[in-house]
Amino acid sequence: MNDFKSYSNASDNNTADKKGGDASLNNTVEMAKIISKAMNGKSTAQIMQTIISEAERGKREGRLTNADLDNFYSALAPILDGAKKRKLKEIIAKLKNI
Repeated sequence: MNDFKSYSNASDNNTADKKGGDASLNNTVEMAKIISKAMNGKSTAQIMQTIISEAERGKREGRLTNADLDNFYSALAPILDGAKKRKLKEIIAKLKNI
C-alpha cells in the first residue's frame, strides 16, 4: 500500500478524465483491486495495523489531511460489512484527532 495522499491525488486525476458517476465507480473498483493485491495473504489484523500506522505517520508529517481520511473512508465503506464499517469509522475519527 502506498499512502493515502497518493490515492487521493490519483483519484482526483482519474475523475477529471472520465464522465459522471462512472468515474467514481471505476475509481472505487480500481482502488479495491490495488488494495486487494497489496494486502493479499495478510490477516485482518496485519491490514488494519498497516493502515493505521501509515495514517498516523502521514498525519504527524502533515501529508495526510482529514479530507484525505474522509475520501479513504468513502472509497472503502461500500465494500465493508456493518461491523467493519463501524470499526473503520472509529479508526478514522481517532486519526482525525492526531
